[in-house]
Amino acid sequence: MNLQNKKIVILGGTSGIGFATARAARMQGAEVVVSSSKREKVDTAVAALGASAIGVVADVNSAESMARLFKDVGDFDHLVYTAGESLLFGNLDGLEMSAVRDAFDVRVFGAIAAVKAALPHIRQGGSIVLTSGIASSRAPKGLTIGASICSAMEGLTRALAVELAPLRVNIVSPGFVRTPLWSNMPEQDREAMYQHAGSALLVGRVGEADEIAQAYLYLMNNTFVTGQTVVIDGGGVLV
Repeated sequence: MNLQNKKIVILGGTSGIGFATARAARMQGAEVVVSSSKREKVDTAVAALGASAIGVVADVNSAESMARLFKDVGDFDHLVYTAGESLLFGNLDGLEMSAVRDAFDVRVFGAIAAVKAALPHIRQGGSIVLTSGIASSRAPKGLTIGASICSAMEGLTRALAVELAPLRVNIVSPGFVRTPLWSNMPEQDREAMYQHAGSALLVGRVGEADEIAQAYLYLMNNTFVTGQTVVIDGGGVLV
C-alpha cells in the first residue's frame, strides 16, 4: 500500500504532526497540499517539502475560507486535519470562556467546517483522518478542556463514518509527543517535561512526530478501516 499519485490536503500541515504526515506522504509519492492561517508558516513548510508541494493560507474558523480553499484545490483523495494551537491548560475555574471557545473553534468546529467544505471534492475511495488525543481516555488534572475536545472529536469521527459511508472516516489519538505545541514553554522546562513524562511511559520516552505520522498514513492506505480511533501513545493509557 502506498500513496503514489494521491492528492492529500493537510489542514495544520505546516508544523508538528501535520508537517511530519505531509513529509511521510511525499515519501510515498503523494501530492500534498498543506494549509495554515499564517503565510510565513506555509512558505517555510513548502520550502522544506519540495517544489511539488502546494501551500495555501486559509482560516479553519471561516466557512468562506474553507469553501475557497477546496474550490481552489479541486478534487483530491484524502483530508487530514491536525490544526491546533498550543494546548489550553488550567483548572476550569481559572480559564476564560473566550479561551475555551477559541480552543473548540479551532480543534472541533474547524474540523467540522473543513469536512463539510471538503465533501464535494473527495474522490471515490478517499478518506478523512482527524485528530484527538489520549486525554479522552486518561485526562490529567488541568486538561479538562483538552479532554473534552478529544472526546468530542472521537464521537464526531464515529458519527461521520456512519453518515458518510462508504467514505472512510478515522481519527488518530496521539499520546505525549515532542511537537511545537509545547513551544510556549521555556526550552529547559520543556526538555525536563519530556524526560519526566517519557520515563513514566512503557517505552521509556515521549513520541516523535514522525512516528505519529505513520498512523495517518496507515489510515489513508488501509481501505478496510473506518470509524476507528488509532491510539499511538507509548503505552500512556496503561500507566
